[in-house]
Amino acid sequence: MNLVSQVAVVLAATVIAVPVCRRLKLSAVLGYIAAGLVIGPWGLGAFTDVETVLHISEFGVVLLLFVIGLELQPKRLWVMRHAVFGTGIAQVLAATVVLALAARGLGQSWPTALIVGFALSLSSTALILQVLAERSELHTRHGRTSFAVLLFQDLAIMPALLVLPLLAGSAREEVSWQSVALPVGVLVATIAVGRLVLGPVLRLVAYARAQEAFTAAALLVVVGTAFLFDQVGLSMALGAFIAGVLLADSEYRHELEADIEPFKGLLLGLFFIAVGMSANLGLLVARPVQVAGLTLGYLTLKFVAGWIAARVTRHDAATSSRIAVSLAGGGEFAFVLLAIAARDRLLPTEVSDLLVLVVTASMILAPPAIGVADRVTRRFARPTPPRAFDRIEPEEPRVIIAGFGRVGQIIARVLRARQIRFTALEASAAQVDFVRRFGNRLHYGDASRLEMLRAAGAEQASVLVVAIDDVEASVRAADLARRHFPHLRVLVRARNRQHAFRLMELGVTEIWRETFGTSLEIAEATLVALGTRRDIAADQVRRFRAHDEQMLLQQASVKDDEEKLIASTQASARQLESLFEADRNP
Repeated sequence: MNLVSQVAVVLAATVIAVPVCRRLKLSAVLGYIAAGLVIGPWGLGAFTDVETVLHISEFGVVLLLFVIGLELQPKRLWVMRHAVFGTGIAQVLAATVVLALAARGLGQSWPTALIVGFALSLSSTALILQVLAERSELHTRHGRTSFAVLLFQDLAIMPALLVLPLLAGSAREEVSWQSVALPVGVLVATIAVGRLVLGPVLRLVAYARAQEAFTAAALLVVVGTAFLFDQVGLSMALGAFIAGVLLADSEYRHELEADIEPFKGLLLGLFFIAVGMSANLGLLVARPVQVAGLTLGYLTLKFVAGWIAARVTRHDAATSSRIAVSLAGGGEFAFVLLAIAARDRLLPTEVSDLLVLVVTASMILAPPAIGVADRVTRRFARPTPPRAFDRIEPEEPRVIIAGFGRVGQIIARVLRARQIRFTALEASAAQVDFVRRFGNRLHYGDASRLEMLRAAGAEQASVLVVAIDDVEASVRAADLARRHFPHLRVLVRARNRQHAFRLMELGVTEIWRETFGTSLEIAEATLVALGTRRDIAADQVRRFRAHDEQMLLQQASVKDDEEKLIASTQASARQLESLFEADRNP
């Protein structure tokens, strides 16, 4: 099959398998893996070079780690340090020891047992985070702890890739100080240079106001750091994660996330399809009992190790069980480590193939296992009051302010004074730079793009304030919010009556014409200055406002007919004059 045919097969398998799994209330990840099983070498045989597909699709994991880095601001990472380096170290050590002892008991040498133990101790970052996100559990305590452990596992890959050559016993495993210093130097240089260079470069691209150029810049940041780390023997995913962390405090964070999201979703789906393709079903047919026994034993031992690690780090029993179940499955980096071990003859090829099948089976069983564990825990666990850790530093904004000009800034000042969380978006890079000089928190991004609103937290927010200067962008933002986030209360600033008419067509009911209120305040002050009593002036202005707002609703139906609009305006003026004339002559 040629490339186009293969792409069509992958897309067709995805379109069929994923909706079926979702209809059965199963994780979409299972749909991707099932699609891979069907079209892979042991299914329909549409693909034979699984290694190439897996290598290409691995970039989905790279993009996932970049987005995770974007969301993990340094201050938040500092808050998570106990979970990352406490529970993370405990889980990896406990799982490695338990699984190494099991491998030793099955006849492997100690070096081989240690390699197997560490490789199998790792879990799938992509799989677990996807499943937890689908279940809305990423912000629960067990979700945050699971993420912290996965983060530590990704960091632990770096020393593992350095240690494996030492165990291989050949010339290329002789590790000199240069081979250690180079990766460390690249890591330090990336952090130092990234903090100085990434922000200004993205600012220059943003000033060009070319969306495709900014998307290219976002991909270049990810690809560049991943390639650099890969060249010095480090994990590409680690490089992308560090790039994301460096940009987590940047005003371009939400825009970068929105630009990367479509690529991440597609490549991550391809990665899970490749995992399904890599399963050696022939080995499963030949030795089903052995594969099933090893898979069950692997999941059990890893669950026990994870539960012990969570309890040692002071998690309650119910949370420990959920953490252990989440981390029980194998991970994508196990394929990498087992392949290197087999290549360097640290592990027999048949053992490596068997373990790859066990890891794949565990990844397939992980999503339903998480669902079953959740139902069991909810049924039998005693309800416990929420811990303080669950309530600190909530990330979801209550308000999104689209447009940070004169109106948006005043609204933000009021919200900040009330300590109400908000996310502010501004599409003008120049305005972003100017406002940030005064210490304001602001993100560069176009709120008239759906992915931008999602990245800014529209699914969790309560209110969207549209204060965008550009009328077209304002209408698009309001339209997207009404259609895709119906729970949002949409408050819109309108430039004029025509702008208000367009918003009313979309069903927006809470509209503020930007000069209307100020004009009425000045009109009231003018009447008072001319000798009208303040209470009478206020009442007349109030009645004018009510009359004008009623006329606005009536004129919306004839806004495209100039003659009718003019006639309506003239009739309104006469009606208003008559109203005030009646006041003077009761």
